[in-house]
Amino acid sequence: MVWLFVAPSNWVFWLAVNMRDFEKLPIWEHSVEWNMRIGVIISDEPRINDEIRVSQVRLIGPNGEQVGVIATSVALNLAKEANLDLVEVAPNAKPPVAKLIDYGKYKYNEKIKAREARRNQSTAEIKEIRFRLKIDDHDFEVKKGHVVRFLNGGDKVKVTIMLRGREQSRPIGGVELLQRLASEVEEYGTVEFAPKQEGRNIIMTLAPKGKKVHTQSEQRRRGDQSRAERQARQAARLAAKQEAQAQAAAEAKAAVASDKPKTSETK
Repeated sequence: MVWLFVAPSNWVFWLAVNMRDFEKLPIWEHSVEWNMRIGVIISDEPRINDEIRVSQVRLIGPNGEQVGVIATSVALNLAKEANLDLVEVAPNAKPPVAKLIDYGKYKYNEKIKAREARRNQSTAEIKEIRFRLKIDDHDFEVKKGHVVRFLNGGDKVKVTIMLRGREQSRPIGGVELLQRLASEVEEYGTVEFAPKQEGRNIIMTLAPKGKKVHTQSEQRRRGDQSRAERQARQAARLAAKQEAQAQAAAEAKAAVASDKPKTSETK
């Protein structure tokens, strides 16, 4: 008789298990429904090596070849002989599917892939420019210049027209102002979200034209490139300095050598 202690989040019970049926319980076959029902914590990590408690597995070799259904003990011996791990990749299959791999190397590669995926996620910064409905031509040109600069830098621009008082009764004026801005910067950006009213404001979003929105990987690449260029310039300056010092030393040595015969002749 074996006593299995199971502790869900809000209650505790003891489960008596007969030794003959120990391996037949769904919990040892990793039944998701059973585990959730009795409160077992389910890990995202696969079972490896001695953690695999079933009697047989369908084995896949290290190069993806199908070995077939064999005893788990035999599969473990094969893993040890090859200096690899036996990893359960499909626990709910009948029988479960296991593969011979280097689990440490596998986890490292998965971590690298996840890191690269995060790097490649778009991280475009959205700049915001605010206009008043009654804006003079000079201020309009200044703010338009900011919009163009942001678009050239690869950033999106959220343009907001702030309506006050009676201006809210005729939002068409704000829409027309945004349309004017969009037409004057169409060389640098396109309208991603057309003008629309949100509360007291009218909003339009512009996206860079002909340029990809910056991503973390692009920013990192540019940083690495500028760093490499800076290091190359420093190395070039150092090499030039060393060459100048070597040349000066050679000239000084030559001058000393040329003075020796003159001294002997004088004597």
